[in-house]
Amino acid sequence: MKGERSLERLSGVPRSLVALLIASVSAALILSLAVARGGDPGERLTSLSGLMAASIVTALVTLVVGAAWTLVRLSDRSGLRIRGQSNEILALRARLAASEQMLKVEPQGLMLFEHGQPPRLQMHGLDAGLGVPRVAGDIMRLSGWLEAEGAREASQQIEALVKQGQPFTLAARTLSGGHVEIEGRVAGSRALVKIREAAGQLLELSELKDRVRRQARELQLTRTLFEALPTPIAIRGADSRIEWVNLAYVRAVSAANREEVRNRQIELLESRQRTAFDKVLRGGRIYRDRVHLIVGSERRAFDVVGVPLEQSSAMIATDVAAIDEAKGEISRLIAAHDRTLDRVATAVAIFGPDQRLVFSNEAYRRLWQIDPEWLASHPRDGEILDRLRESRRLPEEADYRAWKTKQLACYGLQAEHEDWWHLPGGRAVRVIAEQRPDGGVTYLYDDVTERLALESRYNELITVQSETLDHLKEGVAVFATDGRLRLFNPAFARIWKLNPQDLAREPHVDEVIRRCRVLHDDEETWTGLNRAVTTISDQRQRIEGQMVRPDDSVIAYAGLPLPDGAMLMTFIDITDSKRVERALVEKNEALEAASRLKSQFLSHVSYELRTPLTNIIGFSELLNSPRTGPLTDKQREYLGDIGASSKTLLSIINDILDLATIDAGAFELKLATVEVRGLVEHAAHVVRDRLARAKLHLDIELSADAVSFVADENRVRQVLYNLLSNAIGFSEPGGHITLGCRRADGMMIFSVADQGVGIPEEHQWRVFERFESRTQGSKHRGAGLGLALVKNLVELHGGDVSLSSSPGKGTTVTVRLPEVARAAEPEPQPARRPRAPRRSPRAA
Repeated sequence: MKGERSLERLSGVPRSLVALLIASVSAALILSLAVARGGDPGERLTSLSGLMAASIVTALVTLVVGAAWTLVRLSDRSGLRIRGQSNEILALRARLAASEQMLKVEPQGLMLFEHGQPPRLQMHGLDAGLGVPRVAGDIMRLSGWLEAEGAREASQQIEALVKQGQPFTLAARTLSGGHVEIEGRVAGSRALVKIREAAGQLLELSELKDRVRRQARELQLTRTLFEALPTPIAIRGADSRIEWVNLAYVRAVSAANREEVRNRQIELLESRQRTAFDKVLRGGRIYRDRVHLIVGSERRAFDVVGVPLEQSSAMIATDVAAIDEAKGEISRLIAAHDRTLDRVATAVAIFGPDQRLVFSNEAYRRLWQIDPEWLASHPRDGEILDRLRESRRLPEEADYRAWKTKQLACYGLQAEHEDWWHLPGGRAVRVIAEQRPDGGVTYLYDDVTERLALESRYNELITVQSETLDHLKEGVAVFATDGRLRLFNPAFARIWKLNPQDLAREPHVDEVIRRCRVLHDDEETWTGLNRAVTTISDQRQRIEGQMVRPDDSVIAYAGLPLPDGAMLMTFIDITDSKRVERALVEKNEALEAASRLKSQFLSHVSYELRTPLTNIIGFSELLNSPRTGPLTDKQREYLGDIGASSKTLLSIINDILDLATIDAGAFELKLATVEVRGLVEHAAHVVRDRLARAKLHLDIELSADAVSFVADENRVRQVLYNLLSNAIGFSEPGGHITLGCRRADGMMIFSVADQGVGIPEEHQWRVFERFESRTQGSKHRGAGLGLALVKNLVELHGGDVSLSSSPGKGTTVTVRLPEVARAAEPEPQPARRPRAPRRSPRAA
C-alpha cells in the first residue's frame, strides 16, 4: 500500500526536472572520475577544488531553477485538483443532506453495530410517547422499555444479526403501551437496526399477538384461580360433555384425577337436577338454584350457577352449608339478643336507615303504651313521635316541628346524641341515640324518674346523716380499704384534740394513730386498731375495748367492719359513766352482801325455829288425843288453831329452807316415774279441807295422753300444792278452780286456773319474786314464797312457768315440765337485785 502511494506522488513530478537532476548527478560523477585520474596532486587538488565548486554552484543553480519551474507547474495542477475536490465535497454533502431528508421523512431510529465498537445511535426521530429511550445504551437495555416477551425476542434476534448476519423483522410492545417495528439488516461489515412505529398489518399483528398473549395469560390465571378455589367448577363443550374440571370437582365426585372425570363423565348433579340444569341452559338463560348434593358421605347444600356461552357452558357449585349454618347461628343470636333485650328494664328501639322501626323490646312498648300490632307494621320514627305527641306522652314544646327535626337529625350524626325528656306527669326520661353502622339509629330510653327520686332521698339521707353525725357526742371515723380516713365527725376531732383541717385531707390510719398517741400511748391497743383497719380478711371481726388515758379519762372504742370493706371506728368518753358505774357496783356489792346476810339469817333462824315448832305441833296433837283426858270445846278449838298455825309456820320455814338449799346449789332431785292421775288426786286430797272451808269447787281436767313422766314426785306435789293454795287464797267463795294436765311437744303441761280477783299487769312481773305478797283486795295474806319456790323447782326440772291474769277475771298459772327431767345439778343463785318492770310471762 505504501509503495503504491509513493508512485502516485512521483507520477505528478515533471519529467524535465527529473532529466535535470540526472544530468547534474552525471556531471558530478564525471568530475569525480577526472579528478581521480589526474596528475599532480596539488594541481589536481587545486583544479579539482575549483572544478568542484563550479560544478556544485552550477548544480545548485540548475536545481533551483528546475525546482522553481517545477513548483510553478505543480501549483497550477494542485489548484485545478483542489477545485475539483471541493466540487466533489459539495456534491457529496448535497447527496448526504438529501439522504438524511429521505430518512427523516419516516420517524425512526437507526443503530449501527461495528465490530469491536459499542452500538452507535445514528438517528432518533421517534415520538417520545412510544417509550423508546434517546440514548443508545438505554435502547440496548431492551427490558427497560419493552415488555418482557418482546424484549426477550428482540434480544435474541439482535444477537443473531450481529454474530451471524441473520436479518429479522419483528413487532413489539413498549412499556408505555406503544407498538414498534424492529428491523435488522447487514451492510458490509456493519449491522444496522432500524426502530420505527408499527403500522398497517404489522401493527394489527402486534395488537393481535398482544391480545392473544393477554387472553392466554388471563385464561391461565383463570384456570389457576379455578384450581385454587375450593368450589367445584366444570366446563362443557358443544356436545355437553365435560372438557375441564378443577381439583375441587375431582374431590367432590371422589375421582382419582381429571382424566377419570372426563373419561367417565362423572356428574356432580343428580339426574333430576341435571335435567333441570340443561333445560335452563338450552333456553339461553343462566341457571341459579340451591340444591343438596352428596359429597363424600355427607349431604350438603350448594348454590349452583350455570352459564351458557355459544355451544359451551360452565358450572360452579358453591358450598353454602357453612353459610346456612352461620345464618342459622346469626338468627339464633339475634333471637337471643331480642329475648335479652325484652328482659332488660331499659326501653330499646332500633330504626333502620330508612327511619323505620326494626325492633323494639317489651320495656319500650310498656314505657310508651303503644299497640304492639301497630309497631309490627314498622312505622317511621317521625310517625311514632307524632302518635306519642297526640297521646301527650312527649315533652310540651312550643315549636314541635323544630323539636322533631332536632330529634330526627341524629340520623346524620356520627357521634352519640343524648337528651332529657321531661314528660307530663312528672316523669323524666333520658334518651340516648347512637348511629348504627348501616345508617340506622338505636334509641335507649331510660326512665330515671324513680332514680332521681332515690337520688334526692339519698342526698337528703346523706344530709341528715351528716347532721346527725356532726351532733353526736360519740366520735365517729370511717377508714376506707386503703387505710385512709374517709369520714369523721367533730366529736372525733374533739375527743382526740385533732385539727379538722388536717383530718379533711384524708390522712392514713398510721398518721391518725401517731397524732392520737399524744393522749394515749398504748402500743398494744393502737396495734390492734391498726390491724383491724388495714387487715384484708374474709372474716373480719368487730372489736371493742376501753382506753384509760393519763388524765384518768376513759374512752370506749368499737370497730365495726362495713360491707364495702371499710372499717367504722367509734370513740366515746365514758369517764362520767364509769364513775357512776363504779359507784353502782360498790352499792350493788353492798346490797348483795346485805342480801346474803339476810338469807343466812333467815336460814339460821328458820333452822332454829323448826325444832321448837315441831315440838309445839307434837304437844298440841298429844293434848288433843283422848289419852290426856277430856277437853272442853274451847280448849279443843284453841288446840286446833295452835296446830293449824304451827303447820302453816312449818310450811313457811320448809319453803325458806328449800330456797336456801337451792341458792346454795345443794338441792338434788330424786327422779322417778310419776303417774299423773295419782299425782293430781293426791294434790286435790291435800287441799280438800281448805276447799271446803273456802266453799270452792275443784275441777280436774286430764288429757287422755297425760299418763306418766319422769320427775321428782314430791317436788311436783309441792308445786301443785303451792299453786292450788295460791288459787284458793285469791278466790271468792262459790268459785271454781281448775287443775288440768296435757301433753304437747314432749312436755307435760300442768295448769291451775282460778276465778279470783286477778293481778294487774304492772304487778305480774313481781309475783315470782321472793317475799312478794299482795292481797289484791282479798283476805289472803302469805309470806310471798310459794310462787318463787314453784319457779325454782320447775326450772330445776328443766321446765318453765308462766302466768296469765286479768283483774276481775282470774289467774292461770301454767307449768311446763319435760317428760323426762334433765336432773341438772342446781347452781348457786346470787342474791336478787332490783329489776326494772317487765311484761307478764305469756301463758302456754
